[in-house]
Amino acid sequence: MVDRLFALKAHGPHFGVDRMRVLAEALGHPERSVPCVHIAGTNGKGSVAAMLEAMLRAAGWRTGLYTSPHLVHLGERVQVDRRALTEEQILTYAAELDPVAARIAAADPTLRPSFFELMTAMAFLEFQRRRCDIAVIEVGLGGRLDATNVVTPELAVITSIGLDHCELLGNSLAQIAAEKAGIIKPAVPVVIGRMPRDAEKVIRALAAQLGAPIQSVAERFRLGLEGVPSTRLEGEYQRWNAATATLAAQQLDPRWRMEPAAIRQGLERVEWAGRWERRRVGGRTVILDASHNSEGALALEANLSQLVAETHRRPVIVTGVLGLDRARPLLDVISRYARAVHLVVPHEPRACGYEELEKAMPRGFPGRVVRDTVEQVFPAADRCAVGETDDIVVVTGSIYLLGEVMARLETGL
Repeated sequence: MVDRLFALKAHGPHFGVDRMRVLAEALGHPERSVPCVHIAGTNGKGSVAAMLEAMLRAAGWRTGLYTSPHLVHLGERVQVDRRALTEEQILTYAAELDPVAARIAAADPTLRPSFFELMTAMAFLEFQRRRCDIAVIEVGLGGRLDATNVVTPELAVITSIGLDHCELLGNSLAQIAAEKAGIIKPAVPVVIGRMPRDAEKVIRALAAQLGAPIQSVAERFRLGLEGVPSTRLEGEYQRWNAATATLAAQQLDPRWRMEPAAIRQGLERVEWAGRWERRRVGGRTVILDASHNSEGALALEANLSQLVAETHRRPVIVTGVLGLDRARPLLDVISRYARAVHLVVPHEPRACGYEELEKAMPRGFPGRVVRDTVEQVFPAADRCAVGETDDIVVVTGSIYLLGEVMARLETGL
């Protein structure tokens, strides 16, 4: 049953919200049972979702959290009080949803639900049946046509706007902003993170048209990050994500009791794997960081610069990327800080091959460039085979690469 679910994933994304509307109606609209916060953005939406969920839980609420993609286990996408769906629960939901999907497809084959739509339905059903007080829902792709956009939230959050998924969302910041802003609903408050002026202008115009009051992190925190509680997630970009989550919490209706103590506790306790996450593997420090597009490369550069300044040593970097448009800005940054670069190819059809990555490496990089695999870099759960004992190894790039590495570190397989 789960294999059949993953087989739908292999068909690629199905952009559009019509199928999800039909599926939600067939299930009795579980998405209407639990209040939610809806979060879109090019980068930071997962971190902000995790932070806001932790704040709400610290305030005493039972929370749902829906994010994508997963790193190691499919059930990570659907969590209640940060407990992921088990494989048994996924099997049960898949068996329940399969005949519903079949009936929909029998009536109209073009409306057969996709992998992501079925996962979204699982989330809505799980949050309803577990009687969650509130859910935090991360957009999968874009916003306007994303399957999650069947919800009418308590609050809409747009974390950032950058050039990514241009083939689907548009080739300009303004076009991409319009797609992300598609989650805005009439009279529903909006919080926006820091973003380019052209993008912000588009979002503000749509919010005004819909009568949706809007609050901006850039306006709220004019003096930088003064007044923003620190977060256990490393990196200055995570402080700005914390600012966005803090402002979002403050804009929720007073009935949610988002007091300063709950906000602070949430940021102190939040867990979000693979974002400048430090681990000890085989006696050396390994940093896992998903930086998969040009905006993410800027955040990576800030972290690498600080790392080199602190350690006075260039790291060994392991990287793999999906798509040349993402690879080039990432490799530009990596080449400025790495002592050696190990190129790997994630097990994804869209992953760049070795030759593509080698050609995308800037000319004049003085270090070694090595073709490698996850299995060779981490031959066992407790071993890292690249670099010297006192080196720091940074694994960065596609979130799918991070998932493969984390699975290896978890099981050694």
